[in-house]
Amino acid sequence: MKINENEITPQELFENRRKFIKLGAASVVATSSLMELMAKENLPISNLTYKKDINPNNLELNTFEQITSYNNFYEFTTSKTEVKYMAHTLVTNPWTIEVDGSVEKPFTIDIQDIIKKYSLEERIYRFRCVEAWAMVVPWIGFELGKFIKDCKPLSGAKYVRFETKYDDDMFPDQARGVFASIKNYPYVEGLRMDEAMNPLTILSVGLYGKTLENQNGAPLRLVVPWKYGFKSIKSIAKITFTKDEPLNTWQDIASREYGFYANVNPKVDHPRWSQKRERVLGKLFKQKTLMFNGYEKEVAHMYKDMDLRKYF
Repeated sequence: MKINENEITPQELFENRRKFIKLGAASVVATSSLMELMAKENLPISNLTYKKDINPNNLELNTFEQITSYNNFYEFTTSKTEVKYMAHTLVTNPWTIEVDGSVEKPFTIDIQDIIKKYSLEERIYRFRCVEAWAMVVPWIGFELGKFIKDCKPLSGAKYVRFETKYDDDMFPDQARGVFASIKNYPYVEGLRMDEAMNPLTILSVGLYGKTLENQNGAPLRLVVPWKYGFKSIKSIAKITFTKDEPLNTWQDIASREYGFYANVNPKVDHPRWSQKRERVLGKLFKQKTLMFNGYEKEVAHMYKDMDLRKYF
């Protein structure tokens, strides 16, 4: 007997066995019942094709609700819990990314063409904010290094500079002028070339199997898991290859508090927040902060000759 594809359990729900059992859905097949259960648990309906992360470190994921309801996105508001309610003004289709600077030939590419061009994969990463809160996120994306190779940067390109979209109709804070939370828009971030080419660094287009929510940086954001979250710039509209170290937004605002590197380091406190411990969303007790956010083995070699107190 041929089974209608609408009656098959969605792969995302089936593979998440513990969640599936928790829902009491082990024997449920009817789509209507599954949709009700998924809605009740705030599980997204997957719309991306990607390779699953086997989660070798057995990281405990934060829920979709937690990840999409507690966000810093100053272009909308300084309130972490209000961003999701204000982000509806962000229009992500159409969306293009401009690539310029020290490349063989500058170009502009549509986000849909990017999604079609690169094989997507899930990356379950720790995410650590400089404000000492943390979460674990199942990002969907592809290695930034693969994109960089296709950009064909020139030999003089030592850094990669990123810009968030500038559009004050979409972003309320950009329209506030001198009263804005950030004085100089667009938001800017940057990476050294070896950091950008590290296999851990990805461009993300989704999480939990679904395209990114606006508040999480739709339609394209950077994810650098060993750095504090403000380095993982959201809603990227421009990527520039340059020989000069970019002045990132928070370094421009407060250079004594925010450096270019922003590597997670429990030994170097922020003036307003101790970095020795972190609060994982949903957890009662704080936990110790890991050097490089737990990715020391993969990235420490890039900084072996650097004073990480000076280059913070």
